[in-house]
Amino acid sequence: INMDKKKTFFLVTIFVSIMCLSACRHSNENTIRIGFFPNLTHSQAIYGYANGDFERAFGDQYQIKWQSFDAGPAEIEAMFAGEVNMGYIGPIPAINGYIKSRGDLKIIAGATLNGAMLVTRKDFVINDVKDLAGRTVAVPQFGNTQHLCLLNLLSANGIRTIEKGGNVKVIESSNPDTKTLMDKGDIDAALVPEPWATRLVNEIGVNILLDSAGDYSTAVIIVSTKFYEKNKDLVELFLKTHIEITEYINEHPEEAMIKINDKIGELTGNKLSADVLQMAFPNMVVTYDPNVPSIDNFMTIYQNEGFVQSVPNRNKVYDFEILNKLLRDKNLNEIRVEP
Repeated sequence: INMDKKKTFFLVTIFVSIMCLSACRHSNENTIRIGFFPNLTHSQAIYGYANGDFERAFGDQYQIKWQSFDAGPAEIEAMFAGEVNMGYIGPIPAINGYIKSRGDLKIIAGATLNGAMLVTRKDFVINDVKDLAGRTVAVPQFGNTQHLCLLNLLSANGIRTIEKGGNVKVIESSNPDTKTLMDKGDIDAALVPEPWATRLVNEIGVNILLDSAGDYSTAVIIVSTKFYEKNKDLVELFLKTHIEITEYINEHPEEAMIKINDKIGELTGNKLSADVLQMAFPNMVVTYDPNVPSIDNFMTIYQNEGFVQSVPNRNKVYDFEILNKLLRDKNLNEIRVEP
């Protein structure tokens, strides 16, 4: 009898273990992991998260798991670890991830353009980028979007950094530190993203040299290549929802930015003030267009500045097959990539 009990217990244990493993596997297969940053340039992600749009699009069969990040490299690492399937991210981390992984991610759509300002300290009023010669300019991080935009601006205006034989000193400074340095007069200018640009204007009276430092990609959507190849139907549902949210935000900006700001406050514990929100939100373009020429330009600058030796098969970082299908269905212009 004892042997029978032991056998029964053993068989029940195996059965339960198999069922648990099956349930876990089923859960993993039916969970869609979306990465994003809790800031304005990831507006569609935040609005969709707050409003439940992606959950409704995927239905009861799938569970959405939202993954919030503070830095691009962390999101890229999470994607390669299988913890993120698709995500909103800056174009520079996307490019870097594509290079380092040898093609294990794709850029499949855009999210926002612009959303940064080139500002000068209160007592340094200039009207031309050329007047930054001999000055010190801060960017949030070397090799990020704002840094590459600054390098492009300097080059376009015939001036160069100290490292390239010129006389413009570029320093790396976090956004809070930039405010302190500029207020003390330790730096002359800064290229900073929103909402920090507007905060600098409101809080320490900096001057706006350029209210949009060019027309460039600020955030794109990436997908794990493995996930993409196995789940094109899910990627299509995701992008369809992304386009619909984009259109809604552009048609109802006042309502949308309040909902986005409320969600940012919930996620970070720090909502933007109403005046900063009203000034900062219109400084970016909410879109599905990735602005391919600007990303191509970033790749060129990234290589020329020595951040990477080369960008192999650069056109393969893009895959707009699904996006263009959805745009055709809505009689919208498709996204082109030059060969």
